[in-house]
Amino acid sequence: MAQTVIAALQLGSETSGTAATVDKILAYEQVIKQSGCELLVMPEALLGGYPKGADFGTRLGYRSSQGREDFLHYWQQAIDLDGVEVSKLAKLAKSCNTAIVIGVIERSGSTLYCSALFLSNHGELLAKHRKLMPTASERLIWGQGDGSTLPVVETAAGRVGAAICWENYMPLLRTAMYAKGLDIWCAPTVDDRAIWQTSMRHIAYEGRNFLVSACQYQPPPSGASFRDKNWPDDQPLIKGGSVIVSPMGEVLAGPLYNEEGLIYTEIDLDDIIKARYDLDPVGHYARPDIFKLSVDETERPPVSSD
Repeated sequence: MAQTVIAALQLGSETSGTAATVDKILAYEQVIKQSGCELLVMPEALLGGYPKGADFGTRLGYRSSQGREDFLHYWQQAIDLDGVEVSKLAKLAKSCNTAIVIGVIERSGSTLYCSALFLSNHGELLAKHRKLMPTASERLIWGQGDGSTLPVVETAAGRVGAAICWENYMPLLRTAMYAKGLDIWCAPTVDDRAIWQTSMRHIAYEGRNFLVSACQYQPPPSGASFRDKNWPDDQPLIKGGSVIVSPMGEVLAGPLYNEEGLIYTEIDLDDIIKARYDLDPVGHYARPDIFKLSVDETERPPVSSD
């Protein structure tokens, strides 16, 4: 028996800025402690924000001055890995004795990345993963990650890795991650559609791993920046859907909709071995004599000195 508790915290970024979002996360400290979780997953772009409905003044072959101002404001709300926000999260992880996976907008010079940070239960920043392929117009504002940030980290809850939102639809990325032997698949997202629930159950069942998806919840818009002015006044901008799934594709907690909150469940890591009895996608169910996957995990800086 290898039992542990895993959790997802469903929150939305505060429109007043990243500092207020950090305060909102910290306000859940006692709730997190009471759950007894050893792994806590939080949504995509929670720190820095997901600017749903924004166009940043861009048309094909044209960028507006207002769009540049919008990007500056967005860049200012992003975080540095050595900044105060990460320090406060590290203290939270240590206080709650839980590992944390959280979606952030990471600032690197003038470029932004949609990233997932991994913090240990001792308050150490263990690793980061940068989203490999921003989706559609996300490519206007986020750079692409490279193969050097595909970590699987050891935590008290098990071996943990992450894919952010629609990265989960990249079959080769999933295979590469399965090959790293992860126990718990983390999926920070802002996708609140019903089909996302189907995808999460499929990935858990395909990889025969536990899965935690944490989605933002954003209430109906109220004229704040970066929001679609045509959005219906009574509809949440992002309605949530955080969920925890077993290696057999069974929903263990959630999905949680239309509110903030913490979902959690106790799991037994031995269930992974039992689930892989008849399907191990990178073991006895693979055909390496037919299929080959090569993964380049070298860092690809824009400029390097030989």
